Amino acid sequence: MTSTPVRTRFAPSPTGWLHLGSARTALFAWLLARHTGGEMVLRIEDTDAARSTPEFTDVIFETLAWLGLDYDGEPVYQSRRSELYADAAAKLLADGKAYYCDCTRDEIDARAKERGGKPGYDGFCRDRNVAPGEGVSVRFRTPDDGDTAFTDLIRGEVSFPNADLEDFVIVRASGQVMFLLANAVDDVDQGVNHVLRGEDLLNVTPKVLLLRRALGHTDDPVFAHLPLLVGADRKKLSKRKDSVAIADYQKEGFLPEALLNYLATLGWGAPDGVEIRPIAEIVELFDLSTVSQAPAFFDRKKLEHFNGEYIRALSLDEFIARAEPFVRAPEAPWPPDNFDPIVFAEMAPLVQERVKVLSEIPSYVDFLMVADDDLVFDKASWEKVMVKGRDKAEVMLDGMIDAFETCEWDVATLDTTLFGFGEEHEIKKGQAQAPVRVAVTGRSVGPPLLESLVELGRARTLARLRTARAAL
Repeated sequence: MTSTPVRTRFAPSPTGWLHLGSARTALFAWLLARHTGGEMVLRIEDTDAARSTPEFTDVIFETLAWLGLDYDGEPVYQSRRSELYADAAAKLLADGKAYYCDCTRDEIDARAKERGGKPGYDGFCRDRNVAPGEGVSVRFRTPDDGDTAFTDLIRGEVSFPNADLEDFVIVRASGQVMFLLANAVDDVDQGVNHVLRGEDLLNVTPKVLLLRRALGHTDDPVFAHLPLLVGADRKKLSKRKDSVAIADYQKEGFLPEALLNYLATLGWGAPDGVEIRPIAEIVELFDLSTVSQAPAFFDRKKLEHFNGEYIRALSLDEFIARAEPFVRAPEAPWPPDNFDPIVFAEMAPLVQERVKVLSEIPSYVDFLMVADDDLVFDKASWEKVMVKGRDKAEVMLDGMIDAFETCEWDVATLDTTLFGFGEEHEIKKGQAQAPVRVAVTGRSVGPPLLESLVELGRARTLARLRTARAAL
């Protein structure tokens, strides 16, 4: 670390959804800044005009706001800083540290194939004095010998032989600046002295350092390359085969505070071993130097456990408020006019105890919101309980249709009536309540049955029991 106040940055590209890896990088940069009393700046890397869109720029801001990750100062847009990059490229050209190149990709590949060995650019245009013009790019002249080394807070001393680094493009033939040059310029201009990014970008770091030094800046920032996030197959999370977009987790009903807490454990852990804790405590305890080098396993089930704990820690009013977008969504399994907020509020404590994500809530209360004739039976539940367990199901349904006609309608009486009847007929508790649950709610899992019956009421309960019995 350094005595200079920490100034780090989060620099996403608006070319797609903000994903888990980017969010973890933003979180760790934010934690470092807040832990040290420093700053985190936001930079939008939108120099790729063909792929960057205003919609995805909005996604960046919306996702950071949802996660609660604030930044310092105004965001910087690379698309508005082209003059700075052009000046930097001109300086490198004037100092002989960059040169024009008119080689096409096909020509580069053909020469590589002909010579054999390592593929890539061979410095063909270094001394050809190519003039600027159409189809001409600008390449940085990498040193022929020596090493480019730096100290990584996570990986220790890292060194790259300069001979292994090809003369890389810093300005495309189209005039578009490459992100390596833009990053080198922007980090200096914004006073960034701590750079956090994924391990997969480790090999670009020597190129950025060479550019900084060639531009006259010898005060290297502190680097920390975070371990990759891997899935159950222990391979890097992929946008093609894994659910990685933060927006997907938001839509599914993960709480931002739970997701942040879980992301903080991916590569780092508090010294006391406690994982689920408020973000303020994580800020206080965070130590970038203790981040692991090993890949971090993203465990969906563990995230669900975190989220369930956070859901249960909400006050009842807050839980109902968080549930609102899901129970009033157009895709909720009941007509909009059928939703009864009073009924939901009465069931909410029972639902809150059981759900892992907020999107599960409608399936716990839909039986209360749909008309009796519109209740749909889950096929697997019906097959298991009503078909395979037909004998017991018939006994229980017949018994409860009779008993529920006249018994008191409260939890204690329903408990005695239901399970007393089951015991009398030598039917275990689980097998006694299952047919009633499926008949009344349409499925074999859900909130506590007896409380559900009380909420549904005697008339609707009996109507559903009779419908199910007739179906048998």
